[in-house]
Amino acid sequence: MTATGMPDARRWPVISALGIVQIFAWGSSYYLLAVFASPIAADTGWSLSWIVGGLSLGLFVAGMASPRVGEAIRHHGGKPVLALSALLLAAGLLILATAPVLPVFIAGWIVLGIGMGAGLYDAAFATLGGIYGREARSAITTLTLWGGFASTVCWPLSAFFIEHLDWRWSCAAYAAVQLGICLPLILFVLPANGRGVPKSPASSEAGVQLSPLEQRAYLTMMAIMVLAGLIVTIVSVHLLTMLQGRDLSLAEAVALGALIGPAQVTARLVEMASGGRHHPIWTLAAAAGLSAVGLAMLGLGLPLVGTAIFLYAAGNGIFSIARGALPLALFGADRYAPIMGRLARPSLIAQALAPTLGAILLTTAGTDLTLKLLALLAAANIALVALLWKGTRPVAFA
Repeated sequence: MTATGMPDARRWPVISALGIVQIFAWGSSYYLLAVFASPIAADTGWSLSWIVGGLSLGLFVAGMASPRVGEAIRHHGGKPVLALSALLLAAGLLILATAPVLPVFIAGWIVLGIGMGAGLYDAAFATLGGIYGREARSAITTLTLWGGFASTVCWPLSAFFIEHLDWRWSCAAYAAVQLGICLPLILFVLPANGRGVPKSPASSEAGVQLSPLEQRAYLTMMAIMVLAGLIVTIVSVHLLTMLQGRDLSLAEAVALGALIGPAQVTARLVEMASGGRHHPIWTLAAAAGLSAVGLAMLGLGLPLVGTAIFLYAAGNGIFSIARGALPLALFGADRYAPIMGRLARPSLIAQALAPTLGAILLTTAGTDLTLKLLALLAAANIALVALLWKGTRPVAFA
């Protein structure tokens, strides 16, 4: 029995339902344009940079909305917030599907951005924290395993939609998935007792006051998430370009890039097999170390490119677990949802800016210097993790 009174047997339907919701939430928003951008540009004549810029705008909006999302989950539980996310994602997709001009298309991404802020990992983690309390770590780990299949499932599905429908009807199809699959799973499978504290007239800030030690931990964790967000987004968007800049063919670059998904899932399976017997700060340390070693190998031009990508991706895979589990361990279940919402804002804004920043770096500095800079940022994250461990040890190991 969990701390919130929910039998352990109930975890599997809840986490499985939320995992399916996460796959389609990521696949119909964050990963959408990887397949859709070129067909949209070919059909409409709109600038590809403006089309892809819609995702950056969506991430920025998600970041701005995330603190309010955290507070809403704290006061009302995750179920209504995630249900609203499914409705917003469906509405945004329908706006894209019917957009007659580019400004309307961009407006659709504003709606999608609010839906992303209310429905991606941070909101899902906060929901699990509300349901399971301090026992949510294993649920968070399992959920990231589900989420790791988002691109694996949705990129082929998107290609299938594009092949048999045009891009507009494909957006409408994803909207139907949100309304016909995700929304019912949220409403009928997720429990209604994922509730933090009742709404009170007191300021919401009062419920998340931090001691000086906790404030330092919070700010350090925020810096770690910002750097990690910059790195992962630049790599995700520009990896193939950087590999080709190292004289690899497109086919070789794609084959090496395909290692990322299996590496992330493998690392998450190893973390799951550990049963959560170690403190999540060690998961964060392993994530930072693996990512830094992988990027350093790429930056130094070592010939083991596949090994480097696998190590980097493995670190990124378990970072998703650490960013969900560590704030729960440091700050407790009562403050978890609002803290997750506030931690998400700068990270999502960094991710919104990262594709443009990466393009500027590649254009002005070239592939070698860009990879070396990414390796330095990853090394800085190791230093920040060490600072977090040293500065918060009384909290982390209480």
